[in-house]
Formats: sequence, structure tokens, C-alpha cells
Amino acid sequence: MFEQFRRLLEMIRFSHTIFALPFAMLAAVMAWTAPGGHGFRWLDLLGVLVCMVGARSAAMAFNRLVDRKLDAGNPRTAQRHLPAGLLSVAGVTLFTVASTVLFYAGTLLFLPNLLPLLLATPVLAFLLAYSYTKRFTALAHFWLGASLMLAPVSAWIAIRGEQVMADPLDLTPAILLGLAVLLWVAGFDIIYACQDADYDSQVKLHSVPAWLGTTGALRLAAVCHAAMIAALAALPFSAYLGGPPLQFGWLYALGAVSVALLLAYEHWLVKPNDLTRVNIAFFQVNAVVSIGLFLVGTLDLLVLPH
Repeated sequence: MFEQFRRLLEMIRFSHTIFALPFAMLAAVMAWTAPGGHGFRWLDLLGVLVCMVGARSAAMAFNRLVDRKLDAGNPRTAQRHLPAGLLSVAGVTLFTVASTVLFYAGTLLFLPNLLPLLLATPVLAFLLAYSYTKRFTALAHFWLGASLMLAPVSAWIAIRGEQVMADPLDLTPAILLGLAVLLWVAGFDIIYACQDADYDSQVKLHSVPAWLGTTGALRLAAVCHAAMIAALAALPFSAYLGGPPLQFGWLYALGAVSVALLLAYEHWLVKPNDLTRVNIAFFQVNAVVSIGLFLVGTLDLLVLPH
């Protein structure tokens, strides 16, 4: 039983939760500290964690189910758990259902705010739909980015539902942070997909590398990451767009500059004729980006004087 559970966590790459979760948590800190916020609550924290784990686990497991035949034909992914027979379709289906139930249960922790529960179904549907996007559009990378964008936006709505209902512009900071996440994820997913450009073309799957070639794809990824930095730079000024003011200071600015340097390093690592360091760029650099920005943003809002 323990071995099967370990394989399930490996299959959904549970450790990759660090990509989206820090941004959801940063949005929660922003929501607690912005004018009109009610301050930190343990139930909010638990709710964000449960919903994030449940939704991401359901989406990843569903993706593995939908893509299992494609994975079997791709030499890079043929040894994944389903095509290799390490897990059964029935077992992964049951895990997907259990993760979905966990996600819905997490939304109940925000009651009497009903918005998380009411929005749970469309949010989950959007996440699951990603698994089919490479079959019809090269913009699949941006759909994935939009899926992770929902993490900070949903956390904000869950915590500040009353303020959002009274004034939809209250969402402005979360949308700016979410836009940064969308562009960041789309960019690094395009880089990661360069490994499968030939296979995607062969089986008529849509991706930016299959469409533009590796060189063009890496250029588009760089544009996405430059736009991400612009969104991060705009975040402290969200009040000018109608949102509540945020008390970000010099530490957040330093963090944004550091993210820009890390992304520049990521693009230096990966060359059109040398994709051997994609995993370093994908896993290590992006983990530092997400966790680092959460830490400096949280310290700036909660610890430093303004």
C-alpha cells in the first residue's frame, strides 16, 4: 500500500507543487495585509493548502490518464508509471476522484464565503481541460500557465470574497500576480517542451517548439519571461488600477530583480543546439524563483517597517 502511494506521488510529481503553491501563499499574505483584510487565520491557511494539493493532484493524475498512450510512444516518457505498468488505470482513476473530493472539501473551510465552493467546478474543469489542449492548439503552454494563474487568484477570492463581491477591482493585485505566474509558467513550459519537438511533430501534437522550431520557441519563452518581470514590477502599483494598495518596499523590489537575473540564467543554460541542461533550468531555477519570491514578498509585507 505504501509503495503504491509513493508511486502515485511520483507520478503526479508532488514535489512540483512548489511551483504554484508559493504564489498562492504570497497571494494569501497580500490578501490578509491589504486594506479591508481580516488578518491571518489558520483556517485560511489550511484551506489554501488543501485546495492546492487536491486540485493539482487531480489535474496531474487526470493528465497522466489522458496522455498514457502518447507517453508510451515517446521515448522520454515511456517509463512513466502508467505506460510502464507500475500503476493501474483503475488505481489512478480512484486517486483522481479522491483528489477531487479533497479539493471540494477544502473549499468548505472558507465558509461562510461561498465563492470557493461555487467556483470549484469551473476551476477544476479548466484545470482538467488542459490535458486535451496539445491535441488542437500550440497555445497549450499558455493554458497551463492560466491554470497555475488560478492559484493566486483563487486564494485571494477565498480570503477576500466579501471585498471582491463588493468591488471586483479588489482582485487587481491577484490578477497582476496571476499574470506573472501565467507568463512564467508558459515560458518555462515552452523551454521544457523543446525536448519533445520532433515527437510532437511526428504524432501531430501541437506545441510552440513543433510550430516555431527550437530557436523560435526559446525566443518566445524569453519574451514571456520579460513580460513576467513587467507584471511583477507593476504589482506594488496595483492601487493605480483600482485595487487595494500593497505595502511592498525595497525587499520585494530586490526580489523582482533577482527573479529577472535567475530567468536570464535559465535562458543562458538552454541553447537551441544543446538541451542537456533543460532539467536544471526547469526544476532548480524555477523552484528558487517561486520559493524565493514568496519569502521576500512575505518578509516585506509582514516584517519590514513601511
